[in-house]
Amino acid sequence: MSRRSSPLPTQRRDTRDPDRGESMEKLLSVEEVADFLGVPVNTLYQWRHKGTGPIAFRVGRFLRYDPAELRDWLAGNVEVARGSR
Repeated sequence: MSRRSSPLPTQRRDTRDPDRGESMEKLLSVEEVADFLGVPVNTLYQWRHKGTGPIAFRVGRFLRYDPAELRDWLAGNVEVARGSR
């Protein structure tokens, strides 16, 4: 049995929300988000503590990130960086 790699934050899975009829994306782990952003895992925890990082959800004892929220946060931070030049 082969292991599938996890989808990239921009890829959609074939999961449907039966109540809404819309596609749902796989929630990302702290490690996946850190890898995607190219930052250490501890940086994500620091950003969360300061309230400056992407929104994370607690699922049991784990933090998970919604890819759509991550993309929105990233787009907002890119705009701030461009505007501060």
